[in-house]
Amino acid sequence: MKQIKQAVYGAFALALATAPAIVGAQWYQGKTNAAQSGLPEDSIYNIISRTMNWLLAILGFIGIIGFVIAGILYLTAAGDEGQIEKAKNAMMYSIIGIIVALIGFVIIQAVEGWLTSGSTQF
Repeated sequence: MKQIKQAVYGAFALALATAPAIVGAQWYQGKTNAAQSGLPEDSIYNIISRTMNWLLAILGFIGIIGFVIAGILYLTAAGDEGQIEKAKNAMMYSIIGIIVALIGFVIIQAVEGWLTSGSTQF
């Protein structure tokens, strides 16, 4: 039993010792394969940053569409108190959505500026 334990520990230590070389080879091969296949070669941070900016732009666009729909609901309420209240709530929620999107964009830009230690312009 003791010999099996030592063999397992030895195999584990060997795997840990050779892991950096294996990963380095995979990293180089992976980068060349990515370049050949047309996949992005950017860092994970840049990919996530671009994805978050894209999602925040969609959120802002949906908020603006909601604001327009709320305005149309308000204009077509024709004095109906229930419809006017529904339009006011829709307008409030769309404004909150736009504010959340803008705050998210500002936070992402600020974190990017801190992490890259450069000056970003809003």
